[in-house]
Amino acid sequence: MEISKFVAPEIIFGRGSLSQIGESVVRLGVSKVFMVSDEDVIRAGWVDQSVDYLRAAGLETVIFSSLTTNPKDHEVTEGAAKYLASGCDGIVSVGGGSPTDVAKAIAIIASNGGRLQDYEGVNKISAPLPPMVIVPSTAGAGSEVSQFAIIVDTDRKLKMSIISRSLIPDIAIVDPELLKTKDAKLAAATGVDALTHGIESYVSLAATPLTDIHALKAIQLISQNLRRAVAERSDMDANTNMAMASLTAGLAFSNAILGAAHAMTHQVDGLLDQHHGETNASILPHVMRFNLMACPERFRDIALAMGEDVAGLDLMAAAERAIHAVKALIADIGLAKGLSELGLREEFIPLLSENATKDACLLTNPRSATREQIEEIYRNAM
Repeated sequence: MEISKFVAPEIIFGRGSLSQIGESVVRLGVSKVFMVSDEDVIRAGWVDQSVDYLRAAGLETVIFSSLTTNPKDHEVTEGAAKYLASGCDGIVSVGGGSPTDVAKAIAIIASNGGRLQDYEGVNKISAPLPPMVIVPSTAGAGSEVSQFAIIVDTDRKLKMSIISRSLIPDIAIVDPELLKTKDAKLAAATGVDALTHGIESYVSLAATPLTDIHALKAIQLISQNLRRAVAERSDMDANTNMAMASLTAGLAFSNAILGAAHAMTHQVDGLLDQHHGETNASILPHVMRFNLMACPERFRDIALAMGEDVAGLDLMAAAERAIHAVKALIADIGLAKGLSELGLREEFIPLLSENATKDACLLTNPRSATREQIEEIYRNAM
């Protein structure tokens, strides 16, 4: 009998659910909160609102926001030092994937010590982490439910993947209202990130019936709602559906892991400091093309989830419709760019490809990929 495991935090979902942050933190036994966010989220007012709810629950808050779009190892070091000096005993993140990854990484260093590089890879965290509550402000990263933290190693100029059950937050509060303050470009980029999570987890070698349910639902919701969410940022039905899509895709990839697209985008993002969703938009269709022969039945399922008509088509032709649907969606939301337009130069491809072969996400790609094959995918995506 095959044995599989599915891990998830407590999830509170719905418009206005940010109001639950105070009682959620109190339930975890926290007395002083270390809040990680970024300047955009602070300007949008979500941090002040969160602090008010925490104060009403009798909690003092220390805010840390010294981080960038692709968070760096030295930012985590600074945050961990501030956490240890603050007297806080719990961590809250209010923001997108970047603040959430930093919050998780701070928790690692604060409780386990050492350097962040010591924990790169799978299951290298030994000591328990402080209680964590995550409130996402974007619909894409899925970090609020995942066992991943992704941080740039500034010396090697690549993104480190840290994967551990310990990184699953205690509580995820997903309030679609927070999506209203994102601009259209960010909505598009984060939406493609969620789509990539759904697709890669569905074709992953570690996929299970439980992850399949979440992956396909995420793909369906994104294909039906991302265009609307980008076109009209105040469309709360679309925003709510995208919040749910990001959440379900996060549950899928946290448990099924990812694939070659993420193994490759991690390297580009670490080098160019490019938004992860935009890099995914450039690379995903080419990785799908590479993987197609390994699992055409799965790609046919993806095509159907995206609303493609595959009646009368043979298996490979039906599977091809998944690539067509993804490319059309990416074009419609304005992200159809090659890697060269994002600033990647040909000379970097050999090093990026070598690093991609060492990324943990490549282990679950449905088709084995050599360094030379990864180089070819990069070149096709230029």
